Amino acid sequence: MKYYIHCFKNYAKFSGRASRTEYWYFVLFNTLISLIPTVLVIQSGGRLDELMVVSYLYSLVAFLPGLAVGVRRMHDVGKSGWFILIPIYNLILALTKSDEGANEFG
Repeated sequence: MKYYIHCFKNYAKFSGRASRTEYWYFVLFNTLISLIPTVLVIQSGGRLDELMVVSYLYSLVAFLPGLAVGVRRMHDVGKSGWFILIPIYNLILALTKSDEGANEFG
């Protein structure tokens, strides 16, 4: 959970690096938190419109920290943050081991 909170504290920091652990814990907790309102709406038969609004608001709030940690993860493997826009390749890079030592991104 500390990595998730760390990502929100650095919500607009696109420089530097993010470890695999930091990135994947953010993805895990973000997914779990996003699923809670969705599951509650499905169980209620789709009648909780207010809960879906909360879910949409959370998605808007979590978008920028998610983007920032993704860019920092690309930096950690020695690639430009723009590689996050390439669908399959960015997943491969997110799973790749970090560059040892310093690289051009930190």
